[in-house]
Amino acid sequence: MRIEEITGLREAYLPLLMLADEGEEVVRKYLDDGQLFAAASGDEVLGVALYVPVDEETVELKNIALDGASRGKGIGRALIEDGIFRYTALGFRRMIVGTANSSIGNLAFYQKCGFRMSHIRRDFFLSYPEPIWENGIRAIDMVMFERGLGD
Repeated sequence: MRIEEITGLREAYLPLLMLADEGEEVVRKYLDDGQLFAAASGDEVLGVALYVPVDEETVELKNIALDGASRGKGIGRALIEDGIFRYTALGFRRMIVGTANSSIGNLAFYQKCGFRMSHIRRDFFLSYPEPIWENGIRAIDMVMFERGLGD
């Protein structure tokens, strides 16, 4: 597996990015922001991670998505560790990421990757055109995580 930056058009990655963020309109708003990295094996894209700088010290993992067959194999963690390495080298001091209150697997995953809960963006998902349900829970709030870089 290799991780490389996507420097061309990103439209082809929209379906994959939408696995992690169901609102196409929302994804399109940030699709061309920051840097997009893909984990690939041969010609097959296994997953992607989109990082967007927030300020001089903070980068946000805006979206990370893996195709179904690639989950549970360490690829998501590898994408995050790659991002941590890259953004630490660029002088960033922290990485943030958010997920829905209903995304039970993501809440556990980010903590396993060394992130700690930092705050809640209340009612974040109420602005989406359609309600999102996961695990029998409506996505309403965004749970924000952060991890120090270079620690």
